[in-house]
Amino acid sequence: MYPETTPEAFRKGVRMSEDVAAAEAAWIIADAYRPAPDTPTAYRDTSPLPAYGDTPPVMQPDRRIVPAWAAGTAVAGIGVGAAFVGIGCGVWLACQGFAAVSLTSVLFVTLPIAAVGGVVAAIGTALRSLKAVHTENHHHYAGPVRQENTTTKTYGVIARTRNEHHG
Repeated sequence: MYPETTPEAFRKGVRMSEDVAAAEAAWIIADAYRPAPDTPTAYRDTSPLPAYGDTPPVMQPDRRIVPAWAAGTAVAGIGVGAAFVGIGCGVWLACQGFAAVSLTSVLFVTLPIAAVGGVVAAIGTALRSLKAVHTENHHHYAGPVRQENTTTKTYGVIARTRNEHHG
């Protein structure tokens, strides 16, 4: 190292000449880009593997049998996925209709909902009218009937209840 490049020389204010500065810069750059020493980064053990047992290895054929329930589940999953793709496309088309806010789009949204509501109301009315029809007028009691009346009174800050049976 040159005497002008020592830390003491810098502290004293000694300036380097152009030749010394160029040589020092070349040395710093060469040192920074010097390749690292050859050190192994991986090791491969080439020694043969130990043999275990006295029987040579045998080829194992791969014959996998899929149970029927697993195949059925897979087919059902594919079918459900395809159905939901269709439903998703329908929802996408409906959303395209929602995006165009106009009388047509409002009718596009509300008319099917109103139609479904009308069908549900009609079915409910039909079922209620079928339920109300009685062909026979009879009761299911076979013995004497006794009627009792109960009067309940609740009073006080802490609720006290008194039941009176009248029979």
